[in-house]
Amino acid sequence: MTDPLALDEQVCFPLYAASRAMTAAYRPKLEALGLTYPQYLVMLVLWERDGRSVGELCEALALDSGTLSPLLKRLQASGLVERTRSAADERRVEIRLTGRGRDMRERACEIPAGMAAATGLPLAELISLRETLRRLTQALNDHTQSKETT
Repeated sequence: MTDPLALDEQVCFPLYAASRAMTAAYRPKLEALGLTYPQYLVMLVLWERDGRSVGELCEALALDSGTLSPLLKRLQASGLVERTRSAADERRVEIRLTGRGRDMRERACEIPAGMAAATGLPLAELISLRETLRRLTQALNDHTQSKETT
């Protein structure tokens, strides 16, 4: 009989260990760009669609504004993004890539393939893992939200 409290029986620990290992594997690639992993995630969202509001970035990255704001300040200090007030709504702050931020995209293009290779897993397995993790995240978010409303 297995012990339900044994570390090897937990789902959370392999997720935690894999997240730490993934972040560590990204580190040298991102240091070459002068980015931290959280900053890289912000840049990915902006490379996908520039000119997002702070709220949109928070939602896309599942971060609160207290966590995102220091990231944006460091990216701005590095000359990669700029904050501008929306012409349509002065209350809305938009985050836009600078020329330097847009140019960095080309240098970052090799990172995803390099990281996929670093895992040693076949591409189909990585895609399946990504989809499983998305479903897990959604299920846990739904569970947490339903507990908060009851």
